[in-house]
Amino acid sequence: MGATNIKRIGILTGGGDCPGLNAVIRAVTKCAIYRHGLEVFGIEDGFLGLVQNRIHRLEAADVSNILTLGGTILGTNNKCDPTRYPVKTDGQVRIQDVTDRVMDHIEQRKIDALIVIGGDGTMTVASHFVKKGLNCIGVPKTIDNDLEGTDITFGFATARYVATMALDRIHTTAASHHRAMLVEVMGRHAGWIALHAGVASGADVILLPEIPFDIDKVCDAVTSRSRHGKRFSIICVSEGAKPVDGEQVVDRVDPTSADPIRLGGVSRVVGDQIEKRTGIETRTTVLGHVQRGGTPVPEDRVLATEFGHAAIRVLMEGKQSRLIAMKGRTVTDADLLIAADKQRLVSPDHPLVIAARDIGTSFGD
Repeated sequence: MGATNIKRIGILTGGGDCPGLNAVIRAVTKCAIYRHGLEVFGIEDGFLGLVQNRIHRLEAADVSNILTLGGTILGTNNKCDPTRYPVKTDGQVRIQDVTDRVMDHIEQRKIDALIVIGGDGTMTVASHFVKKGLNCIGVPKTIDNDLEGTDITFGFATARYVATMALDRIHTTAASHHRAMLVEVMGRHAGWIALHAGVASGADVILLPEIPFDIDKVCDAVTSRSRHGKRFSIICVSEGAKPVDGEQVVDRVDPTSADPIRLGGVSRVVGDQIEKRTGIETRTTVLGHVQRGGTPVPEDRVLATEFGHAAIRVLMEGKQSRLIAMKGRTVTDADLLIAADKQRLVSPDHPLVIAARDIGTSFGD
């Protein structure tokens, strides 16, 4: 479908909530209406709203005064995949592909294209509709900063800030009580939050999913500081960190989710081992969802606005199935399918990892 034929667009937010979602919704809606005279339809609760036909029109007034709000005014869902949707029939729940139902709802509303805001899971689901001929423009969202095809995602800067501030505050307690203090941050498979927040706060040890740790070397780093008169240590731990020849620590399993494994608790495991092996008192703090909530920092508000504007620009240029991306300092676009079911991980020889090592930070390896 050419750009001149586009009259109506839909917009949805998928996956977990994230600072900056509302800023994107605002930018997309206002640019579409003011610049191009399009009709905009908000889809409630991600792809679940498409399955259940919960779609409503958005006016410019609906997105006013939401720039600074956390979360998403449209709601979101991180469990619904229309290709694997639970349908109850004859008293039993069966998994069915309901993408044709979704396409019917889109046609009923005469929606010409979708703006999908999300991470790798959202882009994976969107790819199914791309293959059915629907033009989807992806906007990269995730606090983990792990989406393939872009150097940065909005939401990451806020999560990094929250984690850094927490580590800074933990620092004073660690120093006062001469403890080894562990702070667990989000990052299932990608350690970008832990790496950036750890470096920014001057953490003594940073544990990442990409660099399996040896608990003996973690303990050595802590005791070495004690021998040199530094009576406390700060350890930043990604929730996906795991020991050499070991497994990630699973908090629980959610069978209703497309990604059922919920990680959490590795900091307590590591903290207990440090205390038993070294005799140094430890405490752990798990930040959890505070990293995803609240007001986005200015950097995320600006990036989200740039991304939202670029999504409409790319769409109206007639491009098909593109992912808005930041490369270097330039907002550009890439093939949406490049981000489907992929993750951008921290390389063990990443320049920031090398810099941290050279100033004495341990990665437990």
